[in-house]
Amino acid sequence: MAEEAKKLAACAAVDNHVQNNQVVGVGSGSTIVYAVDRLAERVRQEKLNIVCVPTSFQARQLILQHGLTLSDLDRHPELDVAIDGADEVDVDLTLIKGGGGCLTQEKIVAGCAKHFVVIADFRKDSKALGQQWKKGVPIEVIPMAYLPVSRTIARRFGGEANLRMAVSKAGPVVTDNSNFILDWKFEHAQNWKEVNTAIKMIPGVVETGLFVGMAERAYFGMEDGSVQVRDPPVI
Repeated sequence: MAEEAKKLAACAAVDNHVQNNQVVGVGSGSTIVYAVDRLAERVRQEKLNIVCVPTSFQARQLILQHGLTLSDLDRHPELDVAIDGADEVDVDLTLIKGGGGCLTQEKIVAGCAKHFVVIADFRKDSKALGQQWKKGVPIEVIPMAYLPVSRTIARRFGGEANLRMAVSKAGPVVTDNSNFILDWKFEHAQNWKEVNTAIKMIPGVVETGLFVGMAERAYFGMEDGSVQVRDPPVI
């Protein structure tokens, strides 16, 4: 059911936001697989001229496997739209991303796009961050700084920030940028904009998995086969 919901959200986003002659940022994760499937289908059927910029090695492979045009931010520093998944989305469209470890590139690509759209299944929809996603906020760090950064975060913001360990390899997870990831399990709701800025200022932090004020729309595939659309609240 979750897989079908991912597919529904992905197709809705691609159909509503991708047009001919666009540069499209392609996110990472399991839901994006369906978005790239749909994108490739539309490119073939409608003879669209689309250029794709990946957010990870996984996204790059997906683009190539589907025979889509691959580019990068050197050649296309401005994107028309970026489509990506999320680990959790709250009522304000604040996101936690980085469960798959690609948060830094994902944030860079999203930041280069005129429009940033999120696709997810019903399990990612939360009133407040931490309700559904229990693994914490991913934070990419320079390897030599992981312990001081971890201690600083715990001291200043509570909870604990643990080094993410690899599953099929001995030792820590290493990102596409050759860095480590801390997963910060926070204890209570925070002012995410302030916390995001404060954590980024800690020496050794590369990027956080908090995406604040970036997404302009989220598509949720629901259990009943519908797609729910959420826009940010009007301030």
